[in-house]
Amino acid sequence: MSSAALLRRVLTAAALAAPPAHAAPARLPNVLILYADDLGYGDLGCYHAGSRIPTPQLDRLAASGLRFTDAHSSSGVCTPSRYALLTGRHHWRDFHGIVNAFGAPIFRPGQLTLPEMLRRRGYATAAIGKWHLGWDWDAIRRPGAQPRGGGKAKAPQEWGPDAFDWTKPIPGGPLARGFDHYFGDDVINFPPYCWIENDRVVTAPDRPLDTSRFKAIKEGNWESRPGPMAPGWDPYENLPTLTRRGVAYLRARRGSDQPFFLYFAFPSPHAPIIPNDAFDGKSRAGAFGDFVHETDDSVGQLLRALEESGHAGNTLVLFSADNGPERYAYARDERHGHWSSHPLRGLKRDLYEGGHRVPFLVRWPGVVRPGTVSEALVSQVDVMATLATITGHTLPRDAAEDSHDLLPLLRGGTTPVRTAHVHNTNANGYAIRAGDWVLIRAKDGYVSARDRAWEARHGYPADDAAEVELYQLREDLGQRHNVAAAHPAKVAELTALLAQLRAQGHSAPRLAAPPR
Repeated sequence: MSSAALLRRVLTAAALAAPPAHAAPARLPNVLILYADDLGYGDLGCYHAGSRIPTPQLDRLAASGLRFTDAHSSSGVCTPSRYALLTGRHHWRDFHGIVNAFGAPIFRPGQLTLPEMLRRRGYATAAIGKWHLGWDWDAIRRPGAQPRGGGKAKAPQEWGPDAFDWTKPIPGGPLARGFDHYFGDDVINFPPYCWIENDRVVTAPDRPLDTSRFKAIKEGNWESRPGPMAPGWDPYENLPTLTRRGVAYLRARRGSDQPFFLYFAFPSPHAPIIPNDAFDGKSRAGAFGDFVHETDDSVGQLLRALEESGHAGNTLVLFSADNGPERYAYARDERHGHWSSHPLRGLKRDLYEGGHRVPFLVRWPGVVRPGTVSEALVSQVDVMATLATITGHTLPRDAAEDSHDLLPLLRGGTTPVRTAHVHNTNANGYAIRAGDWVLIRAKDGYVSARDRAWEARHGYPADDAAEVELYQLREDLGQRHNVAAAHPAKVAELTALLAQLRAQGHSAPRLAAPPR
């Protein structure tokens, strides 16, 4: 089959599976997205019965809704996955890396985002937690301010606290992307180390980062970039403070008839690994496991607040994560017998499944049948088209270019909505999924790290000399056996499909037909 024919089949199948956009229901559902950071597919009990981390709240959420087992983030790292979730567009069409400390916004001017779409439908919109999508820091930088260490070889660029006028509003952040309200610290291990509410810092940073002021870290390193810090800053208070804010926001919705969208982006279990004392030893996977357990507890608090608000019965709750677990998972597997990506190969950044196959839970009372499981291929990039259909919003052709409508699957359908997906972390490596096949267009799928001792423990053969890797996931989910040499026609077919999906600028079924 030619690549063009395969692409037509992919788009036609998706278009036939998805009903046309329809008018919004009389009562629009609230939307609560819970988005974890560096959480592994095998960290949750509902995905791995042998997990050494208790996750009762998320297991309960899975039991009350739909659990997708073949769901993917757009990237193996933070910023790109968040961008794809909030735009319905694959990140690799525009960029590959993360927004670094004091980085500029990555959205294009006028780009329609998920919160802006929902706000147009009458929603109150709020973001709490990690942003990591850029701000216009130049707008508050003092004239003539220069970074420290910028002229030294290999020295990180560092801005001092006096480089910015902290009394000014910071443009380009969540409020410029469709959110009515924001509270967070942007990124837990990036400056500035302070709380930001809406578009202003709460307490101005007045000193450089000094981790010696913090309670000892419980696993690994602080991994914090140098930069300005507010007085009294305590990273251990990050997750508890964000949780309290989320709980307060949900409780405040009680009695309101206006639908709401809350995007709650956890700072955890991303490094620094800092579970609070009450969670020490609650898992059998070290401090990281305890941090996951604390994250699970935060989920429980938010869901209880949703119940208390009186809106749980009309709220679509979605839980997922931005990418797979960090490379320290190798040591965790060796020390504690817990593989965060179980049963997958690969970690954060990797093209292997463990880098981007993520937990994906949906609860929507009255629509999603409790306790269901779907093996359908889905992506976080599909959230925007799904919510557009649910709320009756007609997407323009220059928005959500890669988003597929998952509503038929939420209603219990089994016909595939998405039959292909492109995996990518950097400009030098792509993988293409089509049906049960995945082609890695690189010598191997590692980007983050390779641990040959781990491979030996888990029965992986020695690396071959092939230029690409091909796996049949139905038979080899752990990606142990590269069958590229045995299936050259499939390699050629998927190579052509990848090139066409990249070149045409979209993959959404609704864009398969020419504009009217």
